[in-house]
Amino acid sequence: MTTKREIEVRGADVEKAIESGLQKLGVGRSEVIIDVIDEGSRGLLGIGSREAVVRLVSLASPEPAPKPKPAAKTAVPTPKQQPKPAPKQKDTAVAAKSNGRDVEVIEADPEEKDAAMAVMSTLLDKMQVDAELTASISEPDDLTGRQVNVFDIEGDDLGVLIGPRGETLNAVQYLARLMVGNQLQRRATFVVDVEGYRKRRQQALARLAERMAKKVISRRRAVSLEPMPPHERRIIHMTLRDNEEVYTQSSGEGKRRKVRILPK
Repeated sequence: MTTKREIEVRGADVEKAIESGLQKLGVGRSEVIIDVIDEGSRGLLGIGSREAVVRLVSLASPEPAPKPKPAAKTAVPTPKQQPKPAPKQKDTAVAAKSNGRDVEVIEADPEEKDAAMAVMSTLLDKMQVDAELTASISEPDDLTGRQVNVFDIEGDDLGVLIGPRGETLNAVQYLARLMVGNQLQRRATFVVDVEGYRKRRQQALARLAERMAKKVISRRRAVSLEPMPPHERRIIHMTLRDNEEVYTQSSGEGKRRKVRILPK
């Protein structure tokens, strides 16, 4: 079983902050996702200077093995006393393997599914979009093991629901999540897709990550990708997390935040 750890550290510059964080986590650079929150500044003649701030997320950290319990003495049952079978436990999570790592699968919320289906149907009706809405469950996340509900909208001429670089689709998903979250009084995490657009985008980003990694390796120079939303940056991080020759980190602020691929 593995758990994820996350820390935020400061340093005189980005590299010093990263080194400090790696020492605290006790891991190598290839075992973390590096997110540069603030690159820091030396200021003018020392005035207005500030430290760099980075967030390190360990991809996997081993949990200590449980201490073996002493063997209990087994009583010999008498004809009137039979050993009771162990009670069955309710399955709340499923053990699985992902990329060689043990993860605990956290199943998607069925109550969220019902609420989101109703909200999405209402939204499509209000937008006068004639389409079919289907629900499914995602594969477990490689890092967290979490499954999410996925709603795919299928129909004719739905490009208007996707928008430039998926911006309209992201807005629809954000609005639907707010409505469902308000209804259930908790954070909603389902995904809204249009005719498999997100899956195609994920595959394209994974290919981009591999292609840029090869360029970094051959040139021995860092490469910065175009600004991306958080879920797309994460695809780049996860695609290259096991690469032995490069590592990734995020930098920038707001909508200008992007991923850098650097040689080890």
